[in-house]
Amino acid sequence: MAVPGRMELSSGQKGGLVFGGALVVAGIVLSTIVFPFWNLIREDINEEVEILSNDNGMCYVETTDNIPKIIEDCTLEPGDVVTITYGEGLAWAKITEP
Repeated sequence: MAVPGRMELSSGQKGGLVFGGALVVAGIVLSTIVFPFWNLIREDINEEVEILSNDNGMCYVETTDNIPKIIEDCTLEPGDVVTITYGEGLAWAKITEP
């Protein structure tokens, strides 16, 4: 018996709602977990720089992106010119071995 003001859904409509809900959940998961992951993979940049200072094994250099870079376990002296590799927008770098 139909009750005025209440709507009954058929099994096909219920299945469609479940499918639509699953699509919405999958879209939310993809947009919050998967796509931001690709933003974590940065382009590596190689650049020839001059060592500005060496503070107990921590060398500091200036790069073209205007973000000072730190090189750990550095044995070079200020004034030495080396090629470094760093991720775009990051503050740390590694010396590229020739």
